[in-house]
Amino acid sequence: MTTGTPEVEPSPQVVEPAETPAAVSAGSTTETTNREAMLAKLADLDEQHAVAVAGGGERSVERHRKRGKLLPRERIELLIDPGTAFLELSPLAGWGSDFTVGASVVTGIGVIEGVECMITANDPTVKGGASNPWTVKKIFRASQIAEENRLPTVALVESGGADLPTQKEIFIPGGKLFRDITRSSAAKLPTIALVFGNSTAGGAYVPGMSDYTVMVKEQAKVFLGGPPLVKMATGEESDDESLGGAEMHARVSGLADYLAVDEHDALRIGRRIVARLNWRKPDHGTRIQLAYAEPEADPDELLDLIPQDLKEPFDPREVIARIADGRSAGNEVVFDEFKPLYGGSLVTGWARIHGHQVGILANAQGVLFSEEAQKATQFIQLANQVDVPLLFLHNTTGYMVGAEYEQGGIIKHGAQMINAVSNSRVPHLSVIMGASYGAGNYGMNGRAYDPRFLFTWPSAKSAVMGPQQLAGVLSIVARAAAGAKGKEYDEEADAGMRAFIEASVEEQSLPYFLSGMLYDDGVIDPRDTRTVLGICLSVIANAPIEGTDRFGVFRM
Repeated sequence: MTTGTPEVEPSPQVVEPAETPAAVSAGSTTETTNREAMLAKLADLDEQHAVAVAGGGERSVERHRKRGKLLPRERIELLIDPGTAFLELSPLAGWGSDFTVGASVVTGIGVIEGVECMITANDPTVKGGASNPWTVKKIFRASQIAEENRLPTVALVESGGADLPTQKEIFIPGGKLFRDITRSSAAKLPTIALVFGNSTAGGAYVPGMSDYTVMVKEQAKVFLGGPPLVKMATGEESDDESLGGAEMHARVSGLADYLAVDEHDALRIGRRIVARLNWRKPDHGTRIQLAYAEPEADPDELLDLIPQDLKEPFDPREVIARIADGRSAGNEVVFDEFKPLYGGSLVTGWARIHGHQVGILANAQGVLFSEEAQKATQFIQLANQVDVPLLFLHNTTGYMVGAEYEQGGIIKHGAQMINAVSNSRVPHLSVIMGASYGAGNYGMNGRAYDPRFLFTWPSAKSAVMGPQQLAGVLSIVARAAAGAKGKEYDEEADAGMRAFIEASVEEQSLPYFLSGMLYDDGVIDPRDTRTVLGICLSVIANAPIEGTDRFGVFRM
């Protein structure tokens, strides 16, 4: 796919820059309709998240509790510091597939003894915590985040290993999970395993390769092969405890570094281990402004901003006014806009979020012209020059098409922007608010361009182009093919084909589908955007932030 791929071609209407962020007028019919539509989407999102939280269902949960065990999110809640947030990642992994939503594992970032950590927790209520193909992909993503942002990892282990019917999709790529653990240790990123139940077969290598291992007495069982496999392979009679019980590993094999009397004790020991890591966050001097003001506009009004029809433009300055720090002694301007009179359908500028300086690129209305691409390229270079992270706020239908724009160099200008995004070395964050179609998704730092974090709003849609446009293009191609063969075109079949394509693309463009494919890190309530970005920026600050002056060839 290239920047020459056909894009949606909206009206070239441009939102003019506002002098100051305007407040959303309460009570207008449009805003009331927008709010109602967004609240309906959020109610549906709550239902989808509830499916993930339910794990293997009521019977499995009840059976787990009867064994005196905690659920994975309960373990996490007791592990992290009281009153702190847990940013759960990829909660809808596997949505739309044959597997349970959530992929039988919980992943996310939490603060333990003041240290930001990546936490993974198997969900034993889903097939005993067995790993399916989406589990592997979800843990890969968690490992990537931990590596990029230099986070210790705490694994809450209770898994029967691979889901055997899908082993062909797990076995070969799954080996990377163990490689990542050892490489984290080599990079001085501590790995801690708290084992609450089974950790068998390949799963035995999680505690085996972690820096620290805690096992719960009379619950943890860690072995390469259980009693049935040992009997079949060697003829030896054995039992779970002598073969791989927690007490055996603490007293005989030495695999367990700590023997916990129960789950609460294991979590207490885990917290103590983190407290002794001597972990220090890098000192970034004045880069982080510790004192900051809350936004000057009410974040709740974000629900009023997004039109039901994504073809309708909205001013992203209104979004920025509700996620950026307000005016204070050290922050005299909420949003210091860059090139406000040039390339008006892309807004660029500087702001702070929870005290962290960011450069923001936000689509003011769907289409990207040559001016917007050139403006973005320069702004990305400037952010790299001063080592400031970039935040991309998506609402784009792609780069403009048509003879006038092709002749004006839209391909090479779009390529400049994609070049800058590809080679930028400061951390990137992306939020897909509305549309994110075609090569515009690439230029605005979509998933393929490895943003540190990417979240979507329930209003988001992303695909190669809009459903109507894609169906229309296929119709035109089919009509031309029939004409070239001298055949009469079947209009009834064409209408059916267009309806089918539009419905399919619409479904595949929705945030749940994309989140299920792990093309984002979660679908979030717009009102939580500032908090989520604040957590992510704090996490990013664990690693050095250094831009680059090395880019590919910019075609002029």
